[in-house]
Amino acid sequence: MPDTLDDRPDPIRATDDEARALARSLIAGARFGALGVIDPETGFPAVTRIALGAGPEGGLWTLVSGLSAHSRALRADPRAGLLVGEPGPKGDPLTHPRLSLQVEARPLTRDDPRFDAARTRWLTDHPKAKLYIDLPDFFFVEFVLLGGSLNGGFARAYRLGPADLAP
Repeated sequence: MPDTLDDRPDPIRATDDEARALARSLIAGARFGALGVIDPETGFPAVTRIALGAGPEGGLWTLVSGLSAHSRALRADPRAGLLVGEPGPKGDPLTHPRLSLQVEARPLTRDDPRFDAARTRWLTDHPKAKLYIDLPDFFFVEFVLLGGSLNGGFARAYRLGPADLAP
């Protein structure tokens, strides 16, 4: 039995095609997630639930209000964490797959040529957003996927790079 945490074997498995496929399916199926940012006023982490969807070329995007604390935090520091994957209806929640992503947030301005395609795509996936999508403080954010940690269930942990996460 190991005496210290440093003596324990590394629980991370070698990334394989099955892990890549699972991570990509979690990304493709994500309609909401937990976003972690650094509050610029306090320096403490802050976590919120946000809606997610695919952008015009795929990937993960969100639509946020410029009045929200998390949009102010992303403007101050675009580095963020994003958790996708939800527990199933039965069993221990920790046995269900989840993906913790390291992302960089890139705002999309209304004059960007991709804006109309992003708006159309968003409304297809999130029809209730029609109520607020055109309000002047709302804008899209593209999340550039920098890496991630996949927990595919018990004893199935993987580290993934950008190429592992790309569709």
